[in-house]
Parts: sequence; structure tokens; C-alpha cells
Amino acid sequence: MFDAPKLTLGLLACSLAAPVLADEINIYSYRQPELIKPLTDAFTAETGVDVNVAYLQKGMIERLQAEGARSPADLIFTVDISRLNDAVEAGLTQPVTSETLIANVPAAYHDPDGHWWGMTTRARIVYASKERVKDGEVTTYDDLADPKWKGRICTRSGTHAYNVALTSAVMHHLGTEGATAWLTGLKANLARKPQGNDRAQVKAIWAGECDIAIGNTYYMGKMLADDEQKAWADSVNVVFPTFAGGGTHVNISGVAMVKTAPNADNALKMMEFLSSPEAQEIYAHANFEYPIAPGTKADPLVEGWGSFEADAVNLMDLAKLRKDAIKLVETVDFDG
Repeated sequence: MFDAPKLTLGLLACSLAAPVLADEINIYSYRQPELIKPLTDAFTAETGVDVNVAYLQKGMIERLQAEGARSPADLIFTVDISRLNDAVEAGLTQPVTSETLIANVPAAYHDPDGHWWGMTTRARIVYASKERVKDGEVTTYDDLADPKWKGRICTRSGTHAYNVALTSAVMHHLGTEGATAWLTGLKANLARKPQGNDRAQVKAIWAGECDIAIGNTYYMGKMLADDEQKAWADSVNVVFPTFAGGGTHVNISGVAMVKTAPNADNALKMMEFLSSPEAQEIYAHANFEYPIAPGTKADPLVEGWGSFEADAVNLMDLAKLRKDAIKLVETVDFDG
């Protein structure tokens, strides 16, 4: 959950109509301060460019639309391909490319037209009870629809962006008919009505309410770092399911340049910095995610969860399926 919206002093000090300083960048971010500040501090130390960040809880697109050409924002930071694509479809971004970005960001993790660029990835995996699920019982996403799991699975809402992206990936691999059967089977296997966040599902396994759950990898790191939640994390194994003929579903944190960016040159420098191995590892280690630049490594704790092959589908292909995936979730009444 994000903190309530707040602005840094740099943004508070200027009105929308005020002139923008030449050596600064203004960022609207859905990502938390503790994740962003190490990056902005490192960038300023390297370039001398000041970075102002508005940390938002919601309404980023609406805010940019209301501000129009007077917006001070240069870059937007967010998670999930659907949120990045929403900004693109709203006409709020501009295409960006450079040799540095091309070299550091694999093709699957950036918009072919350059409107958004990935910074880190997270896998959507299965958390499995150490006591009640044997090794090898879950190996594919198809397994989640197997009747043997009836009454044994927990998950958050099917309409949450993370699960919509997963359903989009299922549609990509199985088609609409296959995805309908999969989602219907998954619903039949739920131990309870979809609720809570990803960590709440692991807590439910620890409490004996279910045996397996769907969640993002980085929550394991967050739970292990929390004295109260460590017992939840210790009760499960991380399992990397795959698609037949594919890999494990991943999503991204990403950056896009605002169409009206007043500091576009500095914003591009920031984007290139974010794609660098140095920044990749700062960012990934801060949130237990996976860096994407060639030659970079995840935090040793994250590497200890095991290796996996990420599904190779370009995330923009999944973004195009988002509306159909939401419709499917509603059609099968997944949350009902």
C-alpha cells in the first residue's frame, strides 16, 4: 500500500505555471520513497542534476491530464505493464530510445515503440506449504486448475492488476477458450473468496486456511524482513510454475517519459542511468526484485529462492489482452 500523496520541497516550491529549472527532473511515482531515494541520490551524485519526486497513491493519469502542457512532470514510475500501457493509451507519454537503453533493456521488457522501459522484473509464482505440499506437485500454471487442489488455493482479487496480467498471459498461451477453462477451474479450487494482498495469502497458508497461493516473488523478501511476518514466509516454499512451451510469468516496474516533459534531456539521462547495472542492482536489491540489465545479479537472498526461465512474450502483447482478461474474470465471476 502506498503512502498518502506527498510532494518533495522542490515540487511544493513551484506552481504549475512556474519556470522549470534547467538542472532538475520532476518525477511522479507510484513506487515508495524507500525504493526511489537511493536511485535519485546516486543519480544526483553522478550527474549533479536535482531530482524532485511526487509520491502518489492513485490518480496519476488524471493528474497529468488535468495539468496538461503545464505539468512539471518529466518521468513517471510505476509497476505492472497495464499501468504503463494505460498512460500510453491516454496519450501522456512520448517515444524514447537510445543505444544505452537498447543495450541494457531486453526487447521483451520495453515497448517496441519506446514509450515505456522496464527497470526490474518480478515473477508471479506459487507459494506452497512446506508441510502439506510435496516437491513437484505444482510445476505449471495449468496445475492450479487441477481438481486435486479443490478447496486448497488462496489468491487476491482476480481483478487486481497482478492477476489480470497473469490471466492475460494464460490467454496468450491457451487462447480464450483455454483461459476460460483454466480460470473456472482455479475458481473451483479456491479455499475462500479472493481477498487481501499477496502477503495475506501466505499468512492464510501459515494459518492452515489453504495449501498454495499465487503471489509475487518480492513479497517473500518483505515478509522475511518483518519480525511478525517471518513465520508466514518460513512456512512456504517458492515455486516457479511455467507455461507449456513457455516460462514463468513476469511483470515489471517501469519508467516512461511524459509527453510534455520540460526537462527531456535530463529525463533521458535519468532513464539511461536507471537501465545501468549500478542502478539496476540498487533498485532490485531494495525491493527484492530481479534486475534486467545484462550481467546484473539479484540480491543473494532472492537468488536463494531458485532460478527460473522467464516467459519470453513481450509484455506489450499481454497489455493488449488486458481488457479481454478483465472481461473473462467478470464472466466467470471469479471474485463472487
